[in-house]
Amino acid sequence: MRENGRMSSADASSSLKLWLAGARPQTLVLSLTPIAVGAAYAQAIFHRLAVIPVIAAIISAVAIQIATNLANDSADGLRGADDAERLGPTRLVGAGLMSAESVRRGALVTTFIATLAGGVVVAYGGLPILAVGAAALVCAWAYSWGPAPISASPLGEVFVILFFGVAAFAGTVWIAAGAIDATAILLGVAVGLPAAAVLTVNNHRDRAQDAKNGRRTLAILLGPRGTVMLYGCELAAASAIAGYALWPHTKLVALVALIGFASAIVKAASLSQLPISRALNAELVATVRFQVALAVAIIALLLGQK
Repeated sequence: MRENGRMSSADASSSLKLWLAGARPQTLVLSLTPIAVGAAYAQAIFHRLAVIPVIAAIISAVAIQIATNLANDSADGLRGADDAERLGPTRLVGAGLMSAESVRRGALVTTFIATLAGGVVVAYGGLPILAVGAAALVCAWAYSWGPAPISASPLGEVFVILFFGVAAFAGTVWIAAGAIDATAILLGVAVGLPAAAVLTVNNHRDRAQDAKNGRRTLAILLGPRGTVMLYGCELAAASAIAGYALWPHTKLVALVALIGFASAIVKAASLSQLPISRALNAELVATVRFQVALAVAIIALLLGQK
């Protein structure tokens, strides 16, 4: 309620809750994980860690993630893709809680914040970081907007691996240490694969609604059984690549890889038994936990080297 033309505290609180819901805070760990592991790698391998650009990278990455989420909410809501049949969390526009234009403006504001913080990162990382940052901003909007949105194509998982894995991880190593190597690229893929698996589960859950709306995600093209196999392969490959990348530095990584591989099999079997329903939302959380566990293990191995 507004009193004397001013927003009441209750209105302000309600509005803040809506924006927080639209930002999808539960997904932000996907942006933070590769930066955390990249910073640990820079310290452990190159013995250098520039703190200021890493903090700026965190702010920029989180802002880009929120901008992507809000742009997705506004675009899908405007197309009528998020209706009452949606199995995932409530969307602002689809549920009629906010207008598509308001949510799109929110995405623009967070894009601006990402650009400002990104300017600090570019000051340290130079032209390579400028190129990566510009591509990330373009793809954040191209993911949902435009005539051929990435989210409606089979390229979603590739996008996630590239930007939430390789670019974020290798970019962090570069700005933190001023150096890069092939192992950083491999670890970027390893960290990005579980993030891609999150999208795979998301698209598996939404396959019926996505197909009705004309989308051609990888989950739709592969079918339910093929999607489960893809999911298992993403998690298993993440563990195997991490093991291969870190083997020259520590042999303990073999144990991490074996545990991760076994967990991938268990999680894929669990996914195959779940019906296409809201029950898959718990599988999304479990997949994020897999990524975090793998990241923590990599960090511990890197920083625990003698």
